[in-house]
Formats: sequence, C-alpha cells, structure tokens
Amino acid sequence: MNSRIRALFSPVSIMRCRVSAILVTVAGAALALAATSQAQTKPVAKPTASRSEKTAETSSARKSYGSSTAPITMEVFTDYQCPSCRNLYEQTLKPLINDYVAAGKVYLVHHDFPLQSHMYSGIAARWANAAARVGQFGAVEAALYDNQDSWEASGDVVKYVSAAISPADFRRAEAFVKACTAPAITSRYDRGDPLENDPHPCPLDSAIASDIELGYKVPVQATPTYVITYKGNKLPAGSGVVTWPTLKQFFDSLLSQ
Repeated sequence: MNSRIRALFSPVSIMRCRVSAILVTVAGAALALAATSQAQTKPVAKPTASRSEKTAETSSARKSYGSSTAPITMEVFTDYQCPSCRNLYEQTLKPLINDYVAAGKVYLVHHDFPLQSHMYSGIAARWANAAARVGQFGAVEAALYDNQDSWEASGDVVKYVSAAISPADFRRAEAFVKACTAPAITSRYDRGDPLENDPHPCPLDSAIASDIELGYKVPVQATPTYVITYKGNKLPAGSGVVTWPTLKQFFDSLLSQ
C-alpha cells in the first residue's frame, strides 16, 4: 500500500468544515488497525441512544446508493453547506457512484451532520430527507451540491430542490417539510441531544438527529468524515477531500486481498 493510500484514514482535531484537502496518516496495515480500533472503542451511552438505534437503519437505507451486500461500505457524514463536502461529492462520490457503486463493489451511505456554523445546512438536510422519502434523494443531493453557492447566499433551498424533481414529487416532499414547525436542527458542540429543545420533532428531524448521534460516536470532528468497512472490518475514520483515483486505488487494494 503506497504512501498516498496510507494517508487517508485518521480523525482530525476540530469540528469545522475545511475548504482545503485534509489527508491524514495512519501506520501499519489498515485492516489490522481496524480490528484493533473496533475492539478498543466503547460506545458512548446517551439518553437518546435507543432513538438513534431504531431510526439509523431506516434513515441510512433511504439515503444510500448501491447494494448493502457490496464487499465495501463507505459511510459519509456531510454538511450540505460545507465547501469541502461539495468538493468530495463532485470530485469523488459522483464517479464512485457511476463506477464502483454501479458495479456492486461499494455501498455508499449518506449521513447528515449539519454544523451550527452554517445557517441553512439544517434546512438543506430536511429537504434531502424529504426527498429520500419520495425516492428522490440522489437528485436532490446533486442539486444541493451543484448549486451550493447560490442557495448559501440567498437561503432559497426550495428553488433548487423544486427544479431537481418532478412537480408531483416536490409536492409530496414539501408536505413532509411543512410538518416541521421547529427550527432546523444541527449538531451541537457539546455533543448533546440535537432534539433536546423539541420533544415532539417531525420525522425528518428525528432521522437527522439519528445521523448526528451516529456521528458523535465515530467521532465526527470535521466534515466530510467517512468510515469504510470491508468484509466486516471497520477502518479508522478519515476526513477531508480525497480524489477518486486515490480512493479507487485504495479500494482496489482492499478488493485484491
């Protein structure tokens, strides 16, 4: 495994969106480290863990690409207003979806991790989850990233969601969003319950909160963060932008074992 591949998987130290690429280092064989990491990691007990456990599977299945039986699973925690998340999606995840996901080699799962520092990221996550409920997650995720600069400036997320899907699907998705009356939720710097101040959240916010709580356990310290599992072995989390040729080379090294 060359030095570029070994530079992929390790957490960074701050919770913020980084525009520049972050390629961090691990030592030794990735799968051996993954097994050790799994054995040493203890889940953090949280009052809302049961909600997270019950909702996570449903939420992830609706916001995913490919087959869950693929040998490699890549879980990505992102914020739709994060420039680095957009770069990862445009430069790496799009070709990944068209190539290794389509070929059945990789199962790609999206998790929401909207940051407090981004005014509209929680609203964008709501629309992405609403789109997932009507079978249009892929189209809306692409629209949010492709038009990030525009809706970040105007706050008009709806404009780009409505243009990405049919009028009928938009009306169905809009009905889910309108049921959410509380302010959109985001991850918390103190890692507390995202729904602490909303005891009766709408289903969209419950799904987002479940993703956030999964991120706390990784732990997600910057967006984007990704966790790769190969044949049941979970690798240490990586963060930042990695190019598709580099990631493809890493996946090929796993698949050849």
